[in-house]
Amino acid sequence: MLYLLYQTLHINLFQYITVRSGFAFFISLTLSLFLIPRFIKWAKAKNANQPIYDLAPKSHQSKRKTPTMGGIVILASSILSILLCAHLVNVYVLMGLASIILFGAIGIKDDMSKIIGGQNTSGMSAKTKMMFQIIASLIVGFFLFTFSGINHEIFIPFYKYPIIDLHWLIIIFWSLVMISSSNAVNLTDGLDGLATVPSIASMFSLGIFVYMSGNAVLSSYLLLPKISGSGEVVIMAAAMIGSLVGFLWYNCYPAEVFMGDSGSLSIGAFIGYMAIISKNEFLLFLISFVFVLETMSVILQVGSFKTRKKRMFLMAPIHHHFEIKGWAENKIIVRFWIMAIISNIIALTALKIR
Repeated sequence: MLYLLYQTLHINLFQYITVRSGFAFFISLTLSLFLIPRFIKWAKAKNANQPIYDLAPKSHQSKRKTPTMGGIVILASSILSILLCAHLVNVYVLMGLASIILFGAIGIKDDMSKIIGGQNTSGMSAKTKMMFQIIASLIVGFFLFTFSGINHEIFIPFYKYPIIDLHWLIIIFWSLVMISSSNAVNLTDGLDGLATVPSIASMFSLGIFVYMSGNAVLSSYLLLPKISGSGEVVIMAAAMIGSLVGFLWYNCYPAEVFMGDSGSLSIGAFIGYMAIISKNEFLLFLISFVFVLETMSVILQVGSFKTRKKRMFLMAPIHHHFEIKGWAENKIIVRFWIMAIISNIIALTALKIR
């Protein structure tokens, strides 16, 4: 809507991505803060509570009555803000919305199955969930490949030249990035607010890269791949960050609501999408360091048990390992937040060190 006002009424202020990003942030923040208390009240009345694993640490058993599916509010606040502030005929905005909505729908379906069944194991099977994620990511990847101006080359951090052109195989690579990022955030979302701040940090850093890549002058000066038109996605990132900040107000320890898969799957997919359109697929390992750490702990745990019949950690993902060791939950959360912030500061040096 704001971009339409610029085009029809010549309100030049609204042509700037930075201005519309500011509006998007505060609109989604306000909506999130307004809607979440009402969602919590509704969810409690409907017994839409978070199912807890029987093998989960004892401290989690008290969370059985905490409402879940707060991700619906995150998505609703973000999408409405994006519709009001972004240029909606921009292909990068449309594909960004597609990634949020498609992966959000998968998460909502999974959350609803868990709530109705009353157990974490009542959700979609791993194979079914992966099948839907593959379909969703391939749809986004295909339309990006076909209709956007994004190149098909692969870049690595701190090196200014592409290392390979994958051509149509880039669709499969993009799909892998989105699915991996989506599941990584989902695995991390196990403590109050644990996934929220690293998500905000990741979107903030990637938003800077997207803005620079979408600007002809800045991308040329910083030797970044130029992705014309991608800058509009910064508005989407601002909207998501705003809704996450509002959500964190109620999700921080002790949480009054959980985001559930409806939030974590879509947030992770959008982070992966931002890495794709800014050509930072490999830098994402550093930008999303906490998510990578959590995912690797699960992979190592499963691999170790299958090959050696021994566990590397007391419990995976790794945040549960520290819980069982006796660390206070809020201490684990804050320390993981610190790691996320530091890793993103390091990642941002790739803007100049190339």
